[in-house]
Amino acid sequence: MATQAYCVKCKAKREMKGEKQVTMKNGRNALSGTCSVCGTKMFKIGGGSGGGAKAKAKAPAKKAAKKKAGKKKK
Repeated sequence: MATQAYCVKCKAKREMKGEKQVTMKNGRNALSGTCSVCGTKMFKIGGGSGGGAKAKAKAPAKKAAKKKAGKKKK
């Protein structure tokens, strides 16, 4: 199965050859490979499998109590 990604040198969607699945620092999946026409490195974020099966649970947002400076009581 050939994956298509955008080639910045060709300025068009091309097939990616030599593709391999990588994981970025933030934990998301991506595909890395080369353009089949010009040989430029290509990168497709969200490619590969395993993205939907195990989603990271986000930490609950902390509610910060904001104090309004200068507010006078009447």
